[in-house]
Order: sequence, then C-alpha cells, then structure tokens
Amino acid sequence: MNTRTINITLPLGAFSALKKTPAEFAKDIRLTAAVKWYEMGVVSQEKAAEIAGLCREDFLMSLLKFRVSPFQYTAEEVLKEAGYE
Repeated sequence: MNTRTINITLPLGAFSALKKTPAEFAKDIRLTAAVKWYEMGVVSQEKAAEIAGLCREDFLMSLLKFRVSPFQYTAEEVLKEAGYE
C-alpha cells in the first residue's frame, strides 16, 4: 500500500489535555476521521478501516465506541427498499 505523510501543527497542550503521546494522538485522529467520514457516508466501511489502519472487523468494533451504527441506511430507506412505503 502506498502511503503519504502529512504534518499537522498542534499546540503542545493538546497532548497533555488528552493524556496522549503524539503517536497515540495521531492514531486517534485517523480513527476519529475515518469514523466521522463513514458516518457521513463519504467513505465505505472498507475505506474507513483502511484510513483508520484497522482491519474491517476492528473498525466495526470501533464504531461502538463512537456510538455510530455500522449501517448506512435510515429506517425509512430500509422500509422503502422492503416495499413498505
């Protein structure tokens, strides 16, 4: 897999406030961004897991931590697709 490194400038207080090392902080940022983009429907589960640096199963388990549904359909969409609307 090809990768690219990006640099983000953050205040030093960000690390101490969250009690994270820079490496832990970077890992959390990747996961948080991947979950949010998945929740918004911007990326698929597979792509979100890749962004987060996790296998798909671990990504799905991480969704629980963020209280994000693994399903990208609303109840209305499911009912419509099932022919109830």
